[in-house]
Amino acid sequence: MLYVVGLGPGSQRLMTQEAIQIIKNTHTIVGYATYVRLIEDMLEGKELVVTGMRGEIERCQKAIDIAVTGKDVAVISSGDAGIYGMAGLLFELAGKQSQHVDIKVIPGVTASIAAAAALGAPLMNDFCHISLSDLMTPWEVITKRVDAAAAADFVICLYNPRSKGRPNNLREALNIILKYKSPDTIVGLGKDVARPKEIDKVMTIETLDETEVNMTSIVIVGNKNTYVQDGRMITPRGYTL
Repeated sequence: MLYVVGLGPGSQRLMTQEAIQIIKNTHTIVGYATYVRLIEDMLEGKELVVTGMRGEIERCQKAIDIAVTGKDVAVISSGDAGIYGMAGLLFELAGKQSQHVDIKVIPGVTASIAAAAALGAPLMNDFCHISLSDLMTPWEVITKRVDAAAAADFVICLYNPRSKGRPNNLREALNIILKYKSPDTIVGLGKDVARPKEIDKVMTIETLDETEVNMTSIVIVGNKNTYVQDGRMITPRGYTL
């Protein structure tokens, strides 16, 4: 069996019991070096297959090659493996193999959910996820999605918001959002959520300091009804109180 395991945002206390059990019972673990370090105290005595950044195809193919020999193998991803993780790529590659590969996805806590819990209750009404990384998706496609989500007044969870190689993508996305939302729209920033240097801040689009945002951050832009109470970000569900 080939397991695709979501590790959650970075702390073992936010891993599911199923994920912990699969890692405990599986001898061969495949993953990106950073993710392996998150659970290194769980990996003693295991066979490790580790690759660096942008080694996703190689990593997944190695896992498949091991699985077809009859061994159980677990591919690990941070957050949820089915949300910008390795699950989709593994299914794509498995479909091209001459031998059948059994794949089971083990869900994890994704960044938006972990950050939302730390920030308050920003996801109580319709929301969407949009990655601002244009490594896999053309930027013009991303901007169309941001425009549509902002026009529909979704709460918008921006993954991969800003990096050294893409320093302006967040600002461009926010400028699109400002076509439809006020500069006073509430924004939540979750950085290194569930990790030792976690930062959680509530602000507005206008007061957001982009220099605080990096690739281990998620930015949650509220809808027109999102407000702040006692420092917490709240999006009403719509109850009559």
